[in-house]
Amino acid sequence: MAELEGKRALVTGAAQGLGKAIATLFVERGAKVMISDIDEAGAKLAADELGESARAVRCDVTQEAEHQAAVQATVDAFGGLDILVNNAGIEVVKPLFDHTEQEFDAIYNINVKGTWFGMRAAMAALPQPGGVIVNMASLAGLGGVPLFGAYSASKASVVQLTRAAATELKPLGIRINAVCPAFIATAMVERLAPIVTEIVGVPFETLAQMKQGRVGTPEEVAEMVAFLASDESSWCTGGAYVLDGGLQAGML
Repeated sequence: MAELEGKRALVTGAAQGLGKAIATLFVERGAKVMISDIDEAGAKLAADELGESARAVRCDVTQEAEHQAAVQATVDAFGGLDILVNNAGIEVVKPLFDHTEQEFDAIYNINVKGTWFGMRAAMAALPQPGGVIVNMASLAGLGGVPLFGAYSASKASVVQLTRAAATELKPLGIRINAVCPAFIATAMVERLAPIVTEIVGVPFETLAQMKQGRVGTPEEVAEMVAFLASDESSWCTGGAYVLDGGLQAGML
């Protein structure tokens, strides 16, 4: 079990879904967590549910100044920042060349630029050595995925940003890793399931079972994030950790 006693974390996009599961597990393992989300009311509700160890701040991840403000809010609330989890992200499910320019730009501004902004802002507060960043990528970022073209490209960018940043910051003692889940039982997957079913012609649940055995849980992803954020993973940096029920390993 990855212990996080005394750690201070900032988790973006944590009002619901994977981010909320990560924040919840962090608090259970002893961390203090700043829940960041563009949905300020949702962030406050999630923080209230987690009790005294959690706080909330609004953050539009496409705005660097809001990242900086979220980092400062974490430092003000908890006395410092040890862990950043760049979790906020969006998806668009449609054939690649049916994307509008606005959709393509939104995916990159949130998923890629937002991750870069988050890492840059955190640098002002993370301990050197000892700081940790975990970036939420996706299995889709490790291969071409029909209907997820722009999303896949954005998550591939997150993986490469993670590798480059981990290499550059290694001398400072800051560790950076990426987590690459397949389909997980979140609101995002609930939204995309009927779209995939309509386009592919196979029920989403059947497709997920064929490819990865079952849909994963947010708690399983949170466990990986907690491990990478903890001192137990002190020799891990620059990695892209896959959670997919063996999907990537199979050729068929």
